[in-house]
Amino acid sequence: MNQSEQLQTQLNRFQKLALIVGVVALALCGAGVALNKAQFFQSYLFGYLFWFGIAVGCFSVVALHHLVGGGWGFVIQRILEAGSRTLPLMLILFLPLFFGMRELYSWARPEAVHDEILHQKAPYLNVPFFWIRAVFYFAVWGVSIYLLNKWSHEQDRTGYPLITQKIEKLAGPALAGYVLTMSFAAFDWVMSLEPHWFSTIFGVIFVVGQGLTTLAFAIIGTKLLEDREPISGVIQTKHFHDLGNLMFAFVLLWAYVSFSQFFIIWSGNLPEEITWYMHRLHGGWGVMAMVIVIFHFFVPFALLLLRKTKQRSKVLVKIAVAMFFMRMIDLYWTVAPNFNEGKFGIHWMDILAPIGIGGLWMAMFLSQLKSRALMPVNDPRLAEAFAASHHG
Repeated sequence: MNQSEQLQTQLNRFQKLALIVGVVALALCGAGVALNKAQFFQSYLFGYLFWFGIAVGCFSVVALHHLVGGGWGFVIQRILEAGSRTLPLMLILFLPLFFGMRELYSWARPEAVHDEILHQKAPYLNVPFFWIRAVFYFAVWGVSIYLLNKWSHEQDRTGYPLITQKIEKLAGPALAGYVLTMSFAAFDWVMSLEPHWFSTIFGVIFVVGQGLTTLAFAIIGTKLLEDREPISGVIQTKHFHDLGNLMFAFVLLWAYVSFSQFFIIWSGNLPEEITWYMHRLHGGWGVMAMVIVIFHFFVPFALLLLRKTKQRSKVLVKIAVAMFFMRMIDLYWTVAPNFNEGKFGIHWMDILAPIGIGGLWMAMFLSQLKSRALMPVNDPRLAEAFAASHHG
């Protein structure tokens, strides 16, 4: 059995395992609907948002790669493209939230009309308009992902420089469209869980977080595939160093936008603005906040500052794994306190829902990864990118 067949067999095995784990975990959560319907939708939303973030994050990072170029992007391009092609699955998995609108969003309950603030926000925060906007967001992401993947596939077959130019021209507007639509999606799906509170930078924090989760995922994937052809033939220490630098930049950006939001709201000290943080800084949530500050910022900042850390792929991948789980904790800290008025708690469905959705996502991701070569084949930019990285 040659190396390619061996990899195919391994990916098939992982795909089956992921699918079984996903179906079983979601079936158990489904049984939980009978016990606690509201909790099911709360846990499902958290699990969904995490894996959805990687799907659109893959699209945003691949668009960034086409915009700026460089060997690092070609090494992870196929992982990112496969991740972005899971969007149809995420669209299907978004639909169950329709049945949980009243459990999740106070503004979706008819009795909430008597609330003066919600009454003022009703032209925007209402169920039909919520779903109209969601359809628009998915359409924007879907068209961009479809075209980038289609042209990348054509490029593999033909190697025409004109296709490369089309990809590069689309990358900028696609990235801008993603940032704008994802910001509004974050307002709709997450910020409106606490509809009296608002923050204009909230969407940007979400976008940066998705980029960070995606980079951690791509580093882990690249490390697992680095001994496989054709990646083993081109990957160098320089590429892991570049990916480490990029992850470092995203850690800094995440810390900057998160602290900016906190500092502005805290210094303003207005009752309607500060409640969001009050729910997240008391009891066990305060401990979780400290864990996030230390392990989502200070520790990765200190480690990724060192050149040798980024050049040793075994160390870098450990940081990426830790960052992957810290992103999940940060998202839980953002979403969960909306539902239990500041009382800290983790329900068993909060663990099973991300595992279930993640299992289905990984199965879809692996099926997409197998469908194309692990490296772009005829991209005219390849020779230049790897020549530069070789000399670098």
